[in-house]
Order: sequence, then C-alpha cells, then structure tokens
Amino acid sequence: PLCVCVGQESQLFLRSLVFLLLAGPPARGQLRYAVPEELEHGAFVANLGEDLGLDVSTLSARRFRIVSRAGARQHLEVNLENGILFVNERIDREEVCEGGGTCLLHLQLLVESPLELYRVEVEVLDINDHAPTFPWQEYVLEVAESAVLGARFPLESAQDPDVGTNSVHTYRLSPNGFFSLEVQTRSDASKFAELVLERALDREQQRVHRVLLTALDGGVPERSGTAHILVTVLDANDNVPAFDQPSYGVSLPEDAPAGTLVIQLNATDLDEGPNGEIEYSFSGHAPPRVRELFHVEPRSGQVLLKGRLDYERASLHELYVQAKDRGPSAVAVHCRVLVHLLDVNDNAPEVTLTSVSTPVLEDAPPGTVIAVISVQDRDSGDNGRVSCEVGPNVPFELRSSFRNYYTLVTTQALDRELVPEYNVSITARDMGSPALVTRSTLTIPVSDVNDNAPRFLQPSYSVYVMENNAPGASICSVSALDPDCQQNAYLSYSIADGHIHGMPVGTYVSINSDSGHMYALRSLDYEQIRSFQIQVQAQDAGFPPLSANVTVHIFVLDQNDNAPVILRTLRSFLEQDASRQQLVVQVRDGGQPALSATVSLLLSVVETMPQTLSDFSEFSLPPEVSSSSPLTLYLLVSLGSISFTFLLAILILTAIRCRGERRSRQGDSCSPPRCHCCPGSRPSPDDTHSYLYFLLTPRSACSVQAPPKRGLSSTALSPHLNTPRSPRICLCSVEGKPALTRAQFQSFISVTILMKRTIKRDML
Repeated sequence: PLCVCVGQESQLFLRSLVFLLLAGPPARGQLRYAVPEELEHGAFVANLGEDLGLDVSTLSARRFRIVSRAGARQHLEVNLENGILFVNERIDREEVCEGGGTCLLHLQLLVESPLELYRVEVEVLDINDHAPTFPWQEYVLEVAESAVLGARFPLESAQDPDVGTNSVHTYRLSPNGFFSLEVQTRSDASKFAELVLERALDREQQRVHRVLLTALDGGVPERSGTAHILVTVLDANDNVPAFDQPSYGVSLPEDAPAGTLVIQLNATDLDEGPNGEIEYSFSGHAPPRVRELFHVEPRSGQVLLKGRLDYERASLHELYVQAKDRGPSAVAVHCRVLVHLLDVNDNAPEVTLTSVSTPVLEDAPPGTVIAVISVQDRDSGDNGRVSCEVGPNVPFELRSSFRNYYTLVTTQALDRELVPEYNVSITARDMGSPALVTRSTLTIPVSDVNDNAPRFLQPSYSVYVMENNAPGASICSVSALDPDCQQNAYLSYSIADGHIHGMPVGTYVSINSDSGHMYALRSLDYEQIRSFQIQVQAQDAGFPPLSANVTVHIFVLDQNDNAPVILRTLRSFLEQDASRQQLVVQVRDGGQPALSATVSLLLSVVETMPQTLSDFSEFSLPPEVSSSSPLTLYLLVSLGSISFTFLLAILILTAIRCRGERRSRQGDSCSPPRCHCCPGSRPSPDDTHSYLYFLLTPRSACSVQAPPKRGLSSTALSPHLNTPRSPRICLCSVEGKPALTRAQFQSFISVTILMKRTIKRDML
C-alpha cells in the first residue's frame, strides 16, 4: 500500500514519498511506513484500520493494540475510535538507533476475536536537528619548517549524530597563503579533512599561522560547526616517523577479554636520540567510542582492548593512530586500523510473549490461537537462527507466522473437568556451537463452559415417613453434583408439577431450592394415603441451563393410632347346618406391640320361636356408670349375688310347694323333684366375653320325667355366661307346672344380657 507520511518540511515529505515508492510492495501481511523523527504527540502516521481492512467500529471490542516488549518505550499508539496510528511520544532517531543505517521500529499489531496478527515496520527518518561539532574548539598543529610541499596533515574530524545527507558533508578552510584543504571519505562514507602544505614555511618570517576550519552537513537548511587551528612552525627535523603501511586490518572475536592485544604497530624514524624515539597515540580522527574500547601504548605501539566489544552493536571499528618522534619540531604521521569483530554465540534467544489470550474456553475448536510469541537472537549467522518448540503431552503446537514470530494454537478439544490448567514449556534453541537454549513457561488456564448437566448422587430416593408427622418437618434431602465451576455449577432444586390424589404436589411437600432439603407441608395419614412419588429437578445457572431429574418415592408408615372395632356379622343358616354353632372372632392390629381382641358366639338353631327377644340395642347404662372402670367389678359381684339369690329363691319355692302338696294329699309323699340341667358347652376360661342367645322351644328344652306314679316332668334350659365361674341355672317343673313362669325366666335372661353388654363396652 501507498503510505503517506507527514513531515515538518515539504522536502522531507517528498523524500519520504520517494523512498516509499522505491521500496516496493511489502511482504504479505506486513505494512511499512515512514515517519520523521521529533514529531509532536498526536502526529499522524498512518490509517491502520483502512490499510488492514478492519472494521473500525469493532476495534475496541476486539482489543486492537500494539504489542511491544516489556519495558520498551511506546513511541507509537493506535486510536481505537478511527484506527489511526499516531505518535505517542517524541522519537529521537539518534537515541532509538545508534549509528548509521536504516532505523526501523518493528510493530506487532494484534486484534482478537478472532485472533489476528499483523506486522508493521515504521522507518524513523532522520531530520537535520544536529549541527557538526569538533571535539575541541582549537587545535595546535606543529609543522617543521622543512616540510615539503604537498605534505598532508590530518585534522580532527567533526561529529554529527545525524545520518545520510544530514551528517558531515564537507569541510572548508579559511583563505590563507600556505595551506589548502582536501576532504577524504572513509569506508563508512564518513568525511574527514587533511591540511595540505602549498607553500614553504619559514619560521623566521612567521612562526604561527591561524586558520578556521568549518564542517558543513548536507541538510536543509545547512548546519555547520567550526574549529580554530593554530599551526606552529618548528625548526627543521630532518626525518619523520613512517609506518610499515598506511592501513591495517585485524579480526577480533567479540568476546575477547580486556587487555587482549589487537595489533602491534611499528613506525620507524631514521634519526637518533630523541629525534628517533617514537610515541604512539590516537589521532584526532578517533571517535569517543573508539577511545572507550581501545588503548594505544605510547612507547610500544601496541593497541590493546580496553572495553567490552559487542558485535551486535558495531561489527567494525576504525582506529586512527599517529606516531611522532620526541625531538623538537616533531611531525606526526598517521595510519588507519580497521578492527573487524567476529560474532560469537554469546546471546541466548529471547522469548517474548507478545500476546496471550487466556483463559481459553474449553470448547475452543482445534487451531484456536492462544498466544503470539516472538523469538529474537541478537547474534548473526547461525548463531542468530533460532528454532522454537513446545513441550510434550500438551494439546498445543507452535506455528510460524512471520520471521521469528510464532503462534501457539490448540491441536485438540480441551476439557476443563479433566485438566483445568496447562503449564506449557516453550524452548528456543539457536544454531550456534555450542547452542544456547532459553526456556519459558506459559500458564494457560482453561475457562469453563456449561457442558455438563447436574447428576444426582442416587438414581432414585426412597423416603419413609411416619404418619401423623408435624407439618413443616424435614423428611429427606436430595443432592446433585455438577463438575462445572462457578455459575455453571450453581444448582437450584425444584419439584416438578403434578398431582397426588387430585391435589397439587406442592400442597404435600416443598423443597429448599439451595440445599435440596424437602419438607412435608401436611400431616400424612396412612389410612388415607400409603405412598406417592414426586419428581425433583436440579438445574444449574449456566447459559443455556442444564438440568437433571430424579424420582423420590415417599412411603407413609402406619402408627397404632386406631383401636380395633367389632362389627356385627350376619349370615343365613342353611338346612344342612348343625343346630348348634360356635363362632370365635379375633381382631389383631399391626402395631408395636400388637393389640388384639376376641369374641365367642354360641348359637342354637330352633324351628319356631314363640317370642323374639330384644337385643337391647337401644338400652344403655348411664354415662357415669359405663365410664367408671371400678363399676365392672361391682356389676360382676352384683350379678353373682342376684344369680345366687334367684337360684336360692327357686329352690326354696320349689321345696315349699312340694311340701304343701304332700300335706294336701294326706300323707302322700312327694318325691323331690329332679332337676336336670340342659346339656351345653362351657366357655373357655380364656374367653373374655360370651353372648348366649336363648331360644325357648319345646324341642330345644330338655325334659326329665319323674316316676309315673308321681307324674313329674321337668324341662331345663341352661344359659352359659361368658365368665369363668358362671353358675348353671336349671328350670324345674313339678306335675307340669313350672317353678318359674316364662315371663320371669325371660326377665332373668334380659338382665343377664344387659349386664354382659355393659361389661363388654367398658372393656373396649
């Protein structure tokens, strides 16, 4: 793309434009711009949003940003509202890029959702913001009066931190009649000046010559710097020192220690004595950096290493050494020493995580970009070539995007429930010998998604609740687990809609939505409902929410809260049935302890019944009598007493009548009547209650006849009461006349039945 740069001057703008047009198209995925140095904050550089084809409205949401190394100054920034790349802080080219050459700012632009990486290079163009300067404002140059015409005397060079045409372009010398100026070019295209003798000197005529040296740069506008040169004419010194060669070249490894001999210089002087003793030193052409790194021994001419070399900072150093004798009117001669540095593998690769998109969703598809990693090695050649890889047994891999840039992507689906976090080891290894290795660990947490439904601890629940429970009492608790985390694992419990015996299930039980505790809302009755089931749902708070159901079976347990009740049972007698029946009924509940009741029924079947006896169903004792438990004993005693008295009365009455009949018949004797009891079954002593239903018919009565001469006949019925010691009652008759009338006997029976019923009711 065509990159438009805003400069301070029109000429600079045109130069930048020409540079961009000549630079050719950038590499795919890479943009290149140019910006002058020293621009103020907010100066326009480029419209990245338009050049990259990005939607400007989404830049902020996608976190569009410039990724730089930790601690690096952010000279440029992006406006997320319009995608404009602008100057964030003033750029000083001489500070950002030491030395000459092209000064580039490498920017890594990152945009997320999806993650995309762009590489942008911004060249910082030099402006002429520095004037040439000399190390000293005044120089003293000693020249022998015997110097030949054309002799050259190197001068101190001016320094200009600008580069290209903005650096020192030429020198000028003020007009004089003895010297001219010749400008030379070094191997690095820098300029230096030499003073050339044009006219013979005569110390007796003029001992000192003053000239003004001016250094000019090529910038617009032109800047300059000056230095005064004081030329002192000395007496003749026949010979001057001479080096073996005007220029030397040596190679030195960059890791050479201090004190290492760089080169042994040798200059000779044909004179003897002090005029032949030579001293070595740096000439005025030597820059300050050279003086920091190297040292020249004045007497021996050895050049020694003084500082620490760095191939990555400067691969070539140019030294200017001069030699002159110690005699009067000594003239210095110069030589150049080029020190080539050899790169050694002294820099380990640098691994920089320029962007990390963590945590990563566990449902991220394979190929999702997790991080952008830059790997740099300041060495050159094989020492600067780097390979990068990740550790084994991790679902990630590195893919090369740009030179020395990699993207860390997923290779398979992730599962947070299995591995919630990965520690990915990234190893960078250069190709040097020996190879240097750098390892960096990247922690990648896995973010949870709601991909697991709740799971109950049991497939179903069975709950046993005793009847007559208190409303609101806790009856059970259900619990579910969700392997997800945070809100995806937060569970709420509820009861599904339904009906129990036509009533909503919510009227029977409720559940605490947070804890899963279930409560009975009403008192349950085993006799009304013995079991029911409900559906409980556990639902998480994820999006979308997931749920699970479980069935809870509730069984109501019976309590012994109902006494047995005897009901009247009717059955028709058939012709083939026996005339006498005995029926025993026992009722037992299921309580603890179990309670029971028994009843015995003795039945006699007759053909005809002269009179139906009342069952006294409507007869009842007063409440104060029936409710008193000691009254039962009193009734038993009273019944026994009445029975005994009644029997005694019958016997006495029978005896009196028999005696009266004897007297009336004049001495005729009356055989005492023989009374026979009706045969019957005696109840078991264990029976609590017995009911006897008497049917008085001629066929059912038993008759015992007296001897014929007496004409006695007797009929007996024997009722049996359900008491262990119930006396037998015999009904006797003499000469066909009963001892008791039928009405009297029925009254006796009615009273007996009434008493028995009262006793039964009290016992129940």
